[in-house]
Amino acid sequence: MTADGAHADAPAPGPVLFARYAYPPNALGYCGPADPGALLGAASEGSDLEVLAQLASRFSGAWPYLQLIAGCNGLPDPLDRRVVEAYWLGNGLLDRVPSGALAASLAERFDRRAGRAFASIAEAAVALGGVAHHSFHVFAVYPWLGLLRAGMDGAPLTVLDRCRIRTGTVVAVAGDSVVVRSRPLELVGSRLALGPARAEVVRRSLDGAGFVELLEPGDVVSLHWDWVCDRLGPAQRTRLARATARNLDAVNGLEAPGPAVALDAYGG
Repeated sequence: MTADGAHADAPAPGPVLFARYAYPPNALGYCGPADPGALLGAASEGSDLEVLAQLASRFSGAWPYLQLIAGCNGLPDPLDRRVVEAYWLGNGLLDRVPSGALAASLAERFDRRAGRAFASIAEAAVALGGVAHHSFHVFAVYPWLGLLRAGMDGAPLTVLDRCRIRTGTVVAVAGDSVVVRSRPLELVGSRLALGPARAEVVRRSLDGAGFVELLEPGDVVSLHWDWVCDRLGPAQRTRLARATARNLDAVNGLEAPGPAVALDAYGG
């Protein structure tokens, strides 16, 4: 138990932490290997790090970001826990990824598929302060914001909200389900913003297999799609809010809609 009454969890190894956040979109069929059950089992048990590392390298959306963050920070392992946390939650490693390196990485990956229009938009988002956090991939790389600004209601905003990593405060726990209060994304004019907190039901496990034990009302957790991925301390919450805000500011500053990149390399 910490000073503020929350449970103190032992830090998960990098491969396990990666899998916790990668599993929800993998279970929906959006990215990664074809057997999400294997990822869930390995991540919940946390014992076979070699298998988890092999699975992680097959996430074609997220893996290049991990390689970029690790390389720019002189770390040999893309699944170093600090690298994984930087990508999903945010930390100081993001500040040591030069904007030019991020822009070059994006151009190398997506120019051939999306053309120069994508490159100019991606470069503009990076120039406006975008960082190599998962929220950049959600807000700036894929077409949801562009579709939303073009007038398509419903699905684009839902995907933007569910796909980003967000926080929720636990209200109640019942079996495999958890009720949390979380601030959803809203479109205000052409800008994305966080709205008032509302209740939603999310998963903490599937048939007993999950990532966070002993959840109690008042715990603050991270959410990806409809899953609880981790319990967050105050510093982690601050870093996630900062990274998300930086990328929201970047895409809100774009004059053009977000690019339309084919979804076959969806990164979760």
